[in-house]
Amino acid sequence: MAAPVLTSEETLHWLALRMTPGLGTLSTVRLLEKLKSPQDIFRSSATELQAAGLSPAQARSIATGCSFDDAVDQQGRMMKAGAQLISIQDSRYPKQLREIYDPPLVLFSLGRTELLDTPGIAVVGTRRPSPYGLAATERLSSDLAKAGLTIVSGMARGIDTAAHRAALAVGGRTVAVFGCGVDVLYPSENRKLYGEIAREGLLLSEFPMGAPAYPQNFPIRNRIVSGLSNGVLIVEGAQHSGSAITAKVGMDQGREVFAVPGNITSRMSWGPNLLIKQGAKLVQEWTDVTEELPDSVRRELVSQARQRMLLENPKEAPEAAAEGPEAPVKALSRQLLNTLQVDEPKGLDALLETFEAVSSSELIGALFDLEMSGLIRQAPGKKFLRVW
Repeated sequence: MAAPVLTSEETLHWLALRMTPGLGTLSTVRLLEKLKSPQDIFRSSATELQAAGLSPAQARSIATGCSFDDAVDQQGRMMKAGAQLISIQDSRYPKQLREIYDPPLVLFSLGRTELLDTPGIAVVGTRRPSPYGLAATERLSSDLAKAGLTIVSGMARGIDTAAHRAALAVGGRTVAVFGCGVDVLYPSENRKLYGEIAREGLLLSEFPMGAPAYPQNFPIRNRIVSGLSNGVLIVEGAQHSGSAITAKVGMDQGREVFAVPGNITSRMSWGPNLLIKQGAKLVQEWTDVTEELPDSVRRELVSQARQRMLLENPKEAPEAAAEGPEAPVKALSRQLLNTLQVDEPKGLDALLETFEAVSSSELIGALFDLEMSGLIRQAPGKKFLRVW
């Protein structure tokens, strides 16, 4: 059973546990299985801690309480920044992140923690993208955000930054996972984006407040980017780049891996093109991603889309018709959705014959709305199918 949101005292003990030298995440998780809480751990003697599986050095580090000075400093930094701590036992800790091989013991967060409970897609790539890579990232990230997915990335230069900005631009959700403290602005040119995500999205890190952006932190950070997500989309990157590492980690975690194909003469296309050869799903449009996600995620996206289009409760349609000019389009969308089949594509001409009182522009507008919501897809020859 997940614990409720932490009190100030509980936060201090979790911070002290996190700051204890020589104590890794896996050994701490095993210790918590036996002693239940950080408070119980710090109340235990060195002998009891060794009996619970710790080495003598680890037991002494905890028993002396030497990490509490660092914990108090961390708590002060968190209060100053407005950050929150999410422990692995916290009710807000993402379930699928908890299930990876080496989940972070705690997460430092700044922003909307409720985004941790939303379906997400990781969008990652090179720090030196081509114009093609940037255009693909912006289009796919905005479309996926509009479809109801949270865009997860690392706020690095290039593809990561473009993905976050595209999601915010369409009013979507985004989570930035840092390789430093959440109170450390990195890279420095992303100051405006940092502020926007702190207000409208979520900044997240397993590294303590004030931790610098050391190069070795970023591969460690990548397992959280993929662990938070239902799939990993690689746009551009070299064969052995950080994005390739994220894709590999995602595969190990059982995540779907997607890749945007690129120019075979460009080194930045080697990573995604190789992933496609190895079995990653080739992505040309956002529906290539959504149709491969787990059924539970797809049902949630459909539910969100239906709510946006007043499809959840058809009885509201007559009332909505008096509310504004968009209501007839939504009513037509409902009728179209009931008409289209999953396994029998219908062409535009056939639909125009079915809906004789509707103009072609109205019909195309309604089809477009349904397609953007992920409820239908377009087959070759201007034919349409219901997705679910």
